[in-house]
Amino acid sequence: QVQLEESGGGSVQPGMSLTLSCRASGFTLRHSLYCLGWFRQAPGKEREPLITRSSGGATIYADVVKGRFTISQDNTQNTLWLQMNDLKPEDTAMYYCAVRFGLDKCELESPTRFAYWGQGTQVTVSS
Repeated sequence: QVQLEESGGGSVQPGMSLTLSCRASGFTLRHSLYCLGWFRQAPGKEREPLITRSSGGATIYADVVKGRFTISQDNTQNTLWLQMNDLKPEDTAMYYCAVRFGLDKCELESPTRFAYWGQGTQVTVSS
């Protein structure tokens, strides 16, 4: 059974950093064909893709986070990480990781394409 579990959210001031994690179970990052994504959803807004990463390592960043957010993974821990630097109030949202399986090209794409989701972790940026 595929499961994703995010953690690491919190409340920070503008300019600070946070690191989110997404622990996967039911499949292995090392041996599966997948597209993993980080998404966020602010109150009253649609869920938006931030970063996608294929099993081959190809990574795409949305312009809104490019240069500030970095994705990485630890195959031994079966965990995906999201390092977020220089956080801004507009980064306030619920953050989710998601995965879909298969050979389709991994791009910044609609959340409807992703079959498995974590429960989300809240990030609040406020002075």
